[in-house]
Amino acid sequence: MTAPSPEATDELMADTVMTSRRPVVDLVEPQRERVSRGALDAVLGLSSNSAGPPQGIYSFRVGEFAEPVMLDKPARVGRDPQTSRISTGALPRLVRVSSPGHEVSGTHVEVRQVGSSVIVTDLRSTNGSVVMQPGSIPRKLRQGESVVVSPGALVDIGDENILQILPMQRLG
Repeated sequence: MTAPSPEATDELMADTVMTSRRPVVDLVEPQRERVSRGALDAVLGLSSNSAGPPQGIYSFRVGEFAEPVMLDKPARVGRDPQTSRISTGALPRLVRVSSPGHEVSGTHVEVRQVGSSVIVTDLRSTNGSVVMQPGSIPRKLRQGESVVVSPGALVDIGDENILQILPMQRLG
């Protein structure tokens, strides 16, 4: 079988109409709603009208037998964790992990407590982070993505380094 000549190909393509299988949707920029500082604080459990600071502090540990790391301030976990160049609020706790295969980035993830929630943020790591919530399928975070996690959640950052989110420790 021989290939058609370029002229024959042009004739065949002239009648060909390509259409998209999916409907075309225009991107519409949403209107940004202004949220007052008080409303934001109330959502985060930080409002002066609320009962006060969180009722307890969450913690996590890296590995099964490691000491818990309290989230009374943010924690940055990695092979050689660093603080950000521009810092607001309390300086984070730096948690160094072993990574013989260099699967863990220098500063890989941040774990912080906001109100009564724990937030894990992938800090643009090279190999990513996988979050396993109890009763859910594992989810790989995109670079820079944050997710709220619950006690019992596991965060795999590579080289067998798994962060386990622990239950809240009540204050007082």
